[in-house]
Amino acid sequence: MDKNHLESIIAKPYEFDIKEAFIQGWETFKKVKVYSILFTLLILSLQFFFMVYASDFLFVFSLFLAGPLFAGFYLVANKVSLNEPVLYPDFFKGFGYYIPVILVWIVGQFLTVLGIFALLVPGVYLMVAYMFGVLISIFAGMDFWNSLEYSRKIIHKQWTKFFVFGLILAIGNIAGAFLFGIGLVVTVPVTYYAIYHVFESITQQSVSEEVTEENLISP
Repeated sequence: MDKNHLESIIAKPYEFDIKEAFIQGWETFKKVKVYSILFTLLILSLQFFFMVYASDFLFVFSLFLAGPLFAGFYLVANKVSLNEPVLYPDFFKGFGYYIPVILVWIVGQFLTVLGIFALLVPGVYLMVAYMFGVLISIFAGMDFWNSLEYSRKIIHKQWTKFFVFGLILAIGNIAGAFLFGIGLVVTVPVTYYAIYHVFESITQQSVSEEVTEENLISP
């Protein structure tokens, strides 16, 4: 994926199916169920540790560990989509993209919080619009600002639908948290797998359209 591909997505209409995203997210989860649960338990344990035993340093987890850890779900979803074998260490490969991922993570959160404090609505808009920031950083190799901007421009085209998608994801995770937190070991990975599959669906539509156009032009 390169800049031209991203520009093509922005320039043309696209569609995605929320129900299909959850189906694909669930199917991905089932294929790597044990690893997904173990990795989510690790993330939740780290967060719990910082919250309870090192609350003054909770920002270390939130800013410098969470982004690369959660990025691991995207990389695993990509391997599953390509029918490649997945090993537990694959979940930690988000740290291989450490600098771009944490920059996207930190700057995205900062601008979102700033928007919420400024007038609430801009913050909510950016919270949804930056959903693809980390994915673009990883799979398109963009710097943090271009990753956030391309994410915003792509999602802006169907922001309301993405808002509904994000709201459903949030409700699912809240429900998982109410089940003594146990449900999160399922809802968290399914959340990231579902987001990945929406991103994959949109990018593949663009590729398919380009191939079709080339075939029409060819003699």
